[in-house]
Amino acid sequence: MSGGKSAADVFDEVGARYEKVFGRVPGQLAALDWLTGRLAPGARVLDVGSGTGRPTAEALARAGCAVTGIDVSAHMVDLARSRVPRARFEQADVRTYAAAEGGFDAVCSFFPLLVMSQQEVAAALERMASWVAPGGYFVMATVPGDISDLDIVWMGHEVTVSSLSTAEHLRLLGAAGLEVLEHHTALFRPETGAGGGAAAGVAVEPEEHLFCYARRPGLTFDPPSAGRPR
Repeated sequence: MSGGKSAADVFDEVGARYEKVFGRVPGQLAALDWLTGRLAPGARVLDVGSGTGRPTAEALARAGCAVTGIDVSAHMVDLARSRVPRARFEQADVRTYAAAEGGFDAVCSFFPLLVMSQQEVAAALERMASWVAPGGYFVMATVPGDISDLDIVWMGHEVTVSSLSTAEHLRLLGAAGLEVLEHHTALFRPETGAGGGAAAGVAVEPEEHLFCYARRPGLTFDPPSAGRPR
């Protein structure tokens, strides 16, 4: 990779500003509504790249899930622990994290795979998919594109980013044994002057976001009061 800062360094410095800019992405909020509507209370959920804990871990904890969040940034972990005390957070890297035996009923990955190489993105997708228990869900979002080690300025920081095309994301998830139930793209324009790479009063270019909802085949059941398979 080029000389951009590491993800840990960048997010230690960005801190709570990230939540102000990206804490209400409509597609992410819709994905969380979709997921929480399919999880029983007590479901084990891993939030990869948990940031400040909002909105993902907060929404999942509110729905009664047992939430574990991991983030490479020690500062983000501290913020998340104070914002979402009902969830558990630890400083960890998706590239080396060791998931508990049995995996998770759901794994969320909202935009944590950009500050790494294409090979690392692909390997991280495969790792996260392997942590989804039978009948469990994987919900992710990223900025798609065949992008390799591109140097950019993001929220005032020089970073080196990579990504994969939509087709490659879908191929890798399928190869990892997940069934992609839905995928779509949406444009999101960060608030002008909020810190998303532009100074106050300067227009910010919209970002294309890819959202994927997937499931590992297997039979799960709603709580006994509902009693229907899904």
